[in-house]
Amino acid sequence: MTNSTQTIEHRRIYEISPTRKLVVGISELLIAVVILFAFILNTAPGTLTRFVMTPGGISIGTMADWIIPTLPTLIILFVLSTVIGIYQLLRGFGRATNGMVGLCGLFLIFSFITWQAGGRSVNLAGMLTSAVLLAVPITMGAFSGILSERAGVINIAIEGMMLMASMVGAVIGSITNSAWIGLLAAVISGLILSLIHGVLSIKYKINQIISGTVINIFSAGLTGFLSQTYLYTDQTLNNPPMFTRIPIPGLASIPLVGPMFFNTNVFVYMMFFFLIVIQVALFSTRWGLRLRSVGEHPRAADTLGINVIRTRYVAVLLSGIVAGIAGGFFTLGSVGRFNEGMTAGKGFIGLAAMIFGNWRPMGALGAGFIFGFADAIGSRLMLLGSGIPPQIMAMSPYIITMIVLAGFIGKGDMPAADGEPYGKNRFL
Repeated sequence: MTNSTQTIEHRRIYEISPTRKLVVGISELLIAVVILFAFILNTAPGTLTRFVMTPGGISIGTMADWIIPTLPTLIILFVLSTVIGIYQLLRGFGRATNGMVGLCGLFLIFSFITWQAGGRSVNLAGMLTSAVLLAVPITMGAFSGILSERAGVINIAIEGMMLMASMVGAVIGSITNSAWIGLLAAVISGLILSLIHGVLSIKYKINQIISGTVINIFSAGLTGFLSQTYLYTDQTLNNPPMFTRIPIPGLASIPLVGPMFFNTNVFVYMMFFFLIVIQVALFSTRWGLRLRSVGEHPRAADTLGINVIRTRYVAVLLSGIVAGIAGGFFTLGSVGRFNEGMTAGKGFIGLAAMIFGNWRPMGALGAGFIFGFADAIGSRLMLLGSGIPPQIMAMSPYIITMIVLAGFIGKGDMPAADGEPYGKNRFL
């Protein structure tokens, strides 16, 4: 049964329909066309682009600036995108299709930055470092969704859990003057909301979308009320200590990579910790096999003696813990105070990253970086003196989200019983 299940899963992930093969190939060629007409034809020969390769405020892991010829670089990226698009149309990339789409997207983004900074300089290292930080709540939100949905429970309440956790973390952190206690409180708040979601959707079999929506509305309303009533009038309740950079000796001195990944705050380290733990736990342990079987075929799992209800509760509670950490990032690792609605849909974008990554941690991490990079570019446009309104780039993560949710990346590896309530020996 295990081999048969793996074969079906393999086919479901990697079979590419002719229509999708055509759409993806055309999209990659359109990226090449944009690079040609928007950037190459508007770049003067001899223009140079200077990339600053050391983030501001960093004294270790420094690196010399990178100066590149603008026009030849754009031409290379145009040629690579064209070759990828043509190969996709003629033969296809199979299991690498999503990766090649993402690569062409990165070509487009890098082309834009290279063209926009032509004749000037831009702190590329600072932009990449910001992208990693901005990817944290999105990626952690995706991890939260993976844990829950792999067991068959849709959790769109991640946004509400993150929002509540960000406020609770700020308040408790301010009262105790401890970022760690604030983070613990944020985790507990996410755990409580996930328990509510679990009881409503697992025990009482309420529609999981409705249950998650209720929690999102509740969190938005309660945090908004408490913020306006108490936090705006008493700033001592909204001034938590923040986690500072923790350089890892030796690794932090690696140029470019060190400041990005090894000289940052604890949330980035936790993101990679959860990446490893979830990947190993879900796909290399008996516990993970049981959890995935509950999400794929709960009736068969029940027949084999697996407690479906308990497994789903555990998955949803773990999902709430991760969502609570993601929420704590906003107030304890990024902004340093709570602002009403500050999660700004990052929980929903995290669900899109989960889908883009085929319900797998590594794929979700890559999608999170793409979304985070889009956010980072938007914040740099004004510094570059771009004629493109920064709001356009700020919209890009949401546009990408709609494209992903519309099925552009394919059906993916969605658990077969995702969203289905379960009763003893039967679906209800």
